Amino acid sequence: MNPLIIVRGGGDLASGIALRLHRVGFQVAILELEKPLAVRRTVSFSEAVYEGVQTVEGATARLVSADQFQVALEAGEIPVLIDPNANILNNQFLTNPSSTFLVDARLLKSEPEPLPEKVALHIGLGPGFTAGANCHAVIETRRGHTLGRVYWEGQTAPDSGQPDGDPRRVLRAPNAGQLEALKQIGDYCKENETIATVSGKPISSPFAGILRGLIRPGVEISEGMKIGDVDSRNDPSTIRLVSDKALAVGGGVMEAVYIMLRGME
Repeated sequence: MNPLIIVRGGGDLASGIALRLHRVGFQVAILELEKPLAVRRTVSFSEAVYEGVQTVEGATARLVSADQFQVALEAGEIPVLIDPNANILNNQFLTNPSSTFLVDARLLKSEPEPLPEKVALHIGLGPGFTAGANCHAVIETRRGHTLGRVYWEGQTAPDSGQPDGDPRRVLRAPNAGQLEALKQIGDYCKENETIATVSGKPISSPFAGILRGLIRPGVEISEGMKIGDVDSRNDPSTIRLVSDKALAVGGGVMEAVYIMLRGME
């Protein structure tokens, strides 16, 4: 059995998962918002929503309509559908819920809404998911010795409310509005240098480093939203590579997928 694996969300963590599954031969599709809010856009398949096509580490995702879905899969690409409510599960011409696997990689950090249809395997990422209650398996997303581990009962570690590593690296919107970028992803930033503005209010680099991610200019953002990420390691090559965290979580997803497939033999 080679199931269709649907990934809800196309940000950097979700894209790392989709990339690993795609590389080993699974058919993978991504469901996204009408206006995605990814920060690490250079490694996020969600950018296909805006650009039509997005390639990450050699894998290509393409924005498609329902009638183009199978064509993209057959071409070896990752179809991206604007479908935030996972209505694809109700489309019997595209999916068979009894043989469809779904990975919720939206990182909601709250209890998800029920799926429109039951699927053969429902994997949740991080806080908000409870294996055996609102999903079949949950994957740990918090850095540490349990990162990427699969739980078939219970929950992962609770949300700490803090980003991994130096919390200063995460840039947040000082107010609601639209972002105007003064720097591009991959640019070097000096300490206290202005990276962008939100409705005229500046956002400065907390330290010297590479701008690792920046939310797409022009989208509406809310006060306090994560809009950027600065990396002090000063290595611009990393902006084109999915993160070690995404690969670790992707490994956990792959483990859960193969355990389920073995049980279905």
